[in-house]
Amino acid sequence: MIRIENLHKSFRSRTGTVQAVRGVGFTAQDGEILGLLGPNGAGKTTTLRMLYTLMAPEQGRIEVDGLDVQHHPDSARRQLGVLPDARGIYKRLSARENIAYFGRLHGLDEATIDARIGVLSETLAMDEFLDRRAEGFSQGQRTKTAIARALVHNPRNVILDEPTNGLDVMTTRRLRSFLRGLRDEGRCIVFSSHIMQEVAALCDRIVVIARGEVQATGSPDELRAQTGCEDLEDAFVQLAGLEEDAA
Repeated sequence: MIRIENLHKSFRSRTGTVQAVRGVGFTAQDGEILGLLGPNGAGKTTTLRMLYTLMAPEQGRIEVDGLDVQHHPDSARRQLGVLPDARGIYKRLSARENIAYFGRLHGLDEATIDARIGVLSETLAMDEFLDRRAEGFSQGQRTKTAIARALVHNPRNVILDEPTNGLDVMTTRRLRSFLRGLRDEGRCIVFSSHIMQEVAALCDRIVVIARGEVQATGSPDELRAQTGCEDLEDAFVQLAGLEEDAA
């Protein structure tokens, strides 16, 4: 389970201080896929970066399976599988070597690493390029490698920032099925996306973030009922105040 309370984060720019995250808080339960939905610049990625310890919050608290991330960062990281917004795979290594390297960092033995690579390669349709050097990979191939690398240690909590970017239709469908399987095993999944279809198809609950703040939380049906909109995209636009911004 992941619990986030009252997160704040600001950045300095040439024109002054930008408050990227303003009191964001939510809980992602075990056995649940929680979607973070918001426009560009809403604060989603900044929130996720604080969750997986890449950034420190100025205020607030983050817990992963009861561990305070700020006080026990190494232990918390071991409970997380993270696909960041910057994929960052090693170009001189093959896809297999990229995944295996992260497996060793997590303390896995070679037999376990090989077994996990087999499962992930089949799920993500990686066989064709699994043993090719990553230099020259397409965006989709880089994303698949980064997803497999994030999941090699079979984490209890999975953080995915725009995971379907660059993936073809069939791989996206396989990934959806795989994530549902992880949820059904009782894992906690936080899923950030701009794609309304992905959020509607996958997420049990949605947190709508805009202007660095949580605007609404609920299931897709609850958000539609709250706004009186039949279409989830219309509900999101209303909850995020995007019509006001356009005006």
